[in-house]
Amino acid sequence: MDSTFEQVLRAYESIRDRIPFTPRVALVLGSGLGDFADSMQLEGLIPYQEIAGFPQSTAPGHVGRYVIGYVAGTPTVVMQGRIHYYEGYEMEEVVMPIRLMKLMGAKILFLTNASGGIRRGLAAGDLMLIRDQISFLLPSPLRGANISQLGIRFPDMSHIYDPDLSDLIRDTAGEEGIHLKEGVYLQTRGPQYESPAEIRAASAMGADAVGMSTACEAVAARHMGMRVVGVSCISNLAAGISPKPLSEEEVIEAGRIVAEKFTRLVKGSIGKMSKGKREAR
Repeated sequence: MDSTFEQVLRAYESIRDRIPFTPRVALVLGSGLGDFADSMQLEGLIPYQEIAGFPQSTAPGHVGRYVIGYVAGTPTVVMQGRIHYYEGYEMEEVVMPIRLMKLMGAKILFLTNASGGIRRGLAAGDLMLIRDQISFLLPSPLRGANISQLGIRFPDMSHIYDPDLSDLIRDTAGEEGIHLKEGVYLQTRGPQYESPAEIRAASAMGADAVGMSTACEAVAARHMGMRVVGVSCISNLAAGISPKPLSEEEVIEAGRIVAEKFTRLVKGSIGKMSKGKREAR
């Protein structure tokens, strides 16, 4: 058995008795968006440090725990704080939390993040539905021997972000009166913010927003057959577009500003997922 898969199994065995149900949805909360967990019907908390062999989240604003409960009546496991490549972990460690939520039983992965806006027309406080992604100079989470227990050697990535789940988010945004933008998200290595020249390169490649997470998690999830959907909170304009220096405080503050409409969008969308509307074709 592959040692990476053994590590995920060991982590699962260390907490399986603390998971009160089989989650339908796995939700990852990005920088500045962690307070969403306070709106859940809480059933349990599992700090990362209590999970065998689990990486620890060190990024500002990332609590570092699984929150287990109900979102709009839907059994959900929430990552309140993710693991980033820039924290010094290997890529298989970065996606270990995603793989663990799949072992818990989650079939849908709802990714959220904070990002810098590149495309003209995006502004701080916008919510952007992720239509597609670019992984920029990052190692694949599937690099090395394939973990056959999780998925096939060469998984198709034509539709990383599920079209039907994306329609649910569009429906919810319309019902809630939320002006939802859409675009392509690009992940960089970090932790430094991008240079203006790098942002111009990202724009030339077709990116609308940029951040330091998410794309690798989506690849790992699709490898396992999970359905993936994503929403990005535009926290600032990217380097060379914004007239002021970028800072982590700006990212956290943007999360506070957008919290109310973010909560409405995520809760409403997960509620629709629970009802099984627009099932996969």
